[in-house]
Amino acid sequence: MAAPAPRPEAGGLLDAWPAPEGEAGWAAAARRRAAERLLARGAPGRRDEYWRFTNPASLLALPAASAEVLAEDATPIFEAIDRLRLVFLDGVFAPELSDSPELDGVEIEPLSSALTKDIHWAREAFGALEGRGQEPVDRPFATLNTARAREGFAIRVTGRAARPVSLVYLRRDAGADAQVRHVLRLEAGADLTLIESGAGAARFNQVLEAEIGEGAALHHVRTQGRDHGRRAATALFARLGRAATFKSFTLTLNGRLTRNEAVIEFAGDDAVAHVAGACVGDGDFHHDDTVFVTHGALGCESRQVFKKVLRAGAVGVFQGKILVQPVAQKTDGYQISQALLLDDDSQFLAKPELEIYADDVACSHGSTCGAVDEHMLFYLTSRGIPRAEAEELLVLAFLDEAIAEIEDARIAAGMRERLAAWLARRRG
Repeated sequence: MAAPAPRPEAGGLLDAWPAPEGEAGWAAAARRRAAERLLARGAPGRRDEYWRFTNPASLLALPAASAEVLAEDATPIFEAIDRLRLVFLDGVFAPELSDSPELDGVEIEPLSSALTKDIHWAREAFGALEGRGQEPVDRPFATLNTARAREGFAIRVTGRAARPVSLVYLRRDAGADAQVRHVLRLEAGADLTLIESGAGAARFNQVLEAEIGEGAALHHVRTQGRDHGRRAATALFARLGRAATFKSFTLTLNGRLTRNEAVIEFAGDDAVAHVAGACVGDGDFHHDDTVFVTHGALGCESRQVFKKVLRAGAVGVFQGKILVQPVAQKTDGYQISQALLLDDDSQFLAKPELEIYADDVACSHGSTCGAVDEHMLFYLTSRGIPRAEAEELLVLAFLDEAIAEIEDARIAAGMRERLAAWLARRRG
C-alpha cells in the first residue's frame, strides 16, 4: 500500500503570526505545545478525509485574500435584545464601542490579560479542550489559533447571568486577517446565553472553548454574514459535566467559504447537547459543517440538526459523527442533515457517521437533499401567492426545524425575520 501523501507544511502560518510575548509560563507552554503539534502534523490538504469536500487553500494562503466590506444592515440583528455588547473591530477588541464588561454572576476579562497571570482559572482551560479535540481527527486551524491568537475573552460564569453576553465582530478593513479566541467556564448551576454576530474579517479564525460544569447551561447563538467575500474557519469545543446543558445554533448568510467545526464531549451523566445550523447561499458559496460528538457518560442526549438552502452553484457540506463509548449506556443520539437545492447547479455533500460500542442506546441519523416540492408550490400559487413568494415560504418552513432548536423565543424570531429579509433582497 502506498504511503499517504504528505500534508502541506505549516511553518509559514506560524511565521505569519508572531508568538505573543510577556505571557505566564503556563500560557507560553500551551502555545508551544500547539505550535509543535501543528508543525509535526502539518496543514490540512485535500487528501485528508475530513477535508476532501472542502478545499482549505484559501484558508492557508499568505497573505489572505481581501473581501469587500458591505454596509451594515439598517437594524443590526439582536438590537432589540437587552444584552452586554463586546465589540471587535477587524478582530481587535474595541472598548470604545463596547459596554463595560460587568455583569452579575459573570467574570469577563480580556484573554491577553488572563494569559499574563501566574494564577488564573484559565490555566486549566486554555488549549485544554482544543488539545483533547485533536483525536481522532486533526483540527489544524484550531491548533494555529491556540498557538497564536491574542484577542478574545476569558469568561467565568458563577451564577445565572441577568442578560446575554453579545460578541459583535465588525469589519472596516477589506484585508483584515484575524484570529480570536474565547475561553469559557461555567461553574456548577451557572447559566449563560452567549450571542455572536458579524463577519469578523476577510479571513477569520475563531475558537471557543467551553467547560460546562454540573447542572450548568450554556445557550450559544451565532450569525455569520453578511459580506460575501469573507472566509472563515471556526471551531467550538464543549465539555459537559453531569446534568449539564449545551445548545448551539448558527445562521450563515453569504460568505465565500465557511467551515464551522463543533467538537462535543460528554464527561458527566445525564447531560444534553444540541448543535444546529441553518445556511442559505448562492453562487460561489461553500459552507461546511463538521461535527464530532463523543458520548463518554451514562444517559446523555445529543441532537444535530442542520439545514442548507443552496442555489446558483452553491455547495453545502455536512460531516457529522456520533461516537458512543462502551460506558455510555442509555445514550440518545440523533442526527439529521438536509439540503434544499433550488436549481440543478448546486451540490450537497454529506458524510453522516455512527460508531457505537454500547448495546443499550437509541441512535439514528439521516441525510436528504432535493428540490422544492412542486405540489406544495402549486397549492400556494393556486391561492394567489406569487411563485417567488411561495418558494420563500417553503424555504422558511424547511429551515424552521433548525431554528426551533433556539431556546429563547425572541432570538428565534429575530432569526426568522433576518432570513425572510435575506430572501426578499435576493428576490428583489
